[in-house]
Amino acid sequence: MELYNCSLEELWQRLEKGEVSSLEVTRSVFKRIAEVDETVGAYLEIDEKRALVQAEAADERRRQGQEITPVTGIPLGLKDLLSTAGLKTTCGSKMLAGYRPEYDATVVSRLREAGAVITGKLNMDEFAMGSSTENSSFKPTRNPWDLKRVPGGSSGGSTAAVASATAIATLGSDTGGSIRQPASFCGVVGMKPTYGRVSRYGLVAFASSLDQIGPVTLTVADAALLLGVIAGHDERDSTSVDLPVADYYGGLKNEIKDLRIGVPAEYFGAGLDPEVEAAVRLGCRQMAATGARFEDVSLPHTDYAVATYYLLATAEASSNLARYDGVKYGFRAEDADGLIDMYRKTRAQGFGDEVKRRIMLGTYALSAGYYDAYYRKAQQVRTLITRDFDKVFAGCDVLVAPVCPTPAFAFGEKVDDPLSMYLSDILTIPVNLAGLPAISVPCGFTKAGLPIGLQIIAKPFAEETLLKVAWHYEQMAGWSGRRPQLAGEAV
Repeated sequence: MELYNCSLEELWQRLEKGEVSSLEVTRSVFKRIAEVDETVGAYLEIDEKRALVQAEAADERRRQGQEITPVTGIPLGLKDLLSTAGLKTTCGSKMLAGYRPEYDATVVSRLREAGAVITGKLNMDEFAMGSSTENSSFKPTRNPWDLKRVPGGSSGGSTAAVASATAIATLGSDTGGSIRQPASFCGVVGMKPTYGRVSRYGLVAFASSLDQIGPVTLTVADAALLLGVIAGHDERDSTSVDLPVADYYGGLKNEIKDLRIGVPAEYFGAGLDPEVEAAVRLGCRQMAATGARFEDVSLPHTDYAVATYYLLATAEASSNLARYDGVKYGFRAEDADGLIDMYRKTRAQGFGDEVKRRIMLGTYALSAGYYDAYYRKAQQVRTLITRDFDKVFAGCDVLVAPVCPTPAFAFGEKVDDPLSMYLSDILTIPVNLAGLPAISVPCGFTKAGLPIGLQIIAKPFAEETLLKVAWHYEQMAGWSGRRPQLAGEAV
């Protein structure tokens, strides 16, 4: 088997035994990028020259007996909203085309310190605003399982890279489902940690009370290994929580017998694709065979989650994106007639349609006369949604539900219907509003061969339990680790 097809866990073990070198693994991944990424389009920038230097340094680190981590010498890709010193960070937007930060995000610093190899920056919906990666200002990313379909979003490049084996693992960000939804569409594992579990320093903000960085991997074990490297307190992020980081990988095999698992009725309502429901229900039955106890539960304010999210997230976006005015940094329109005209033309030309739509929605919600009716009311409903989860978790350890109502949809199918596009995140948004950890794990395929994801949700900072349940399910179900056959590849 080609090295690029291996999991992070397998490569870590083989590197430890001296069976392969990081340089060999890295060259294998870049060979794969050269073969298929022109078709898939996961990368916005490929950093092969520096990656090979990093791989050589990782091999030297091992030879000298220096401290080694599970990601030492492993080629990893980064979503293009994570600041990387000297490497472009565009957020998929014309507004930041060519922008090269002078510092690394905390998660990037931790990966570098751990000896990881950074392969490049991955495509995304502009400023993380989208569910299909069709909103990138530069190019679309295609779903490796069906090139006529979207990979999901906004971390579509991150999930497509793992699915197409052009990165061993990647980092994405999840504001309303932007890791879990594309992970489901691309048949990989995608995890959103608890808000505050992973530092957001150096993450270019969309909605600061919702954004969270997380791993995208081939398997649950890989997610546990990667999360163990990036998690932990960071004094540069005021929302980062000072709690110990558990041994997520070491706890995977602990028993889940007698675990209490809730199935929220509201996540199985109208609009749920029958094949998706069947695959998730089967997953529940498989988990029940381990001795876990299932019970039906209710999250009664779920129906209000999408409206609440698109008031709060857009309000925060209108504030966060005010900095892009053509003065401080980034794109500046030419031939402006004065300062106000420069502001207007810069933002009109630099932002795409979806970003403009969300800025206008958020600005309206925060405006005088509407603040109490919209923004304040949305904050109150957010509290109710959080209380729903609190009540359910008083009697359950985790919840199990679908990730998305449907499998991956075709390019152009929803791009002109924003409401339909927004509803594709209806089952992931509540988790972000409540700040909970959740994971998408492959649970089957449709008759058309499209992946389906099963979502597991846990209590705040219960990532150890979340990953343990996901790992046990993965071992029983056997869907993780499968790769699509891209056009032109030998069977």
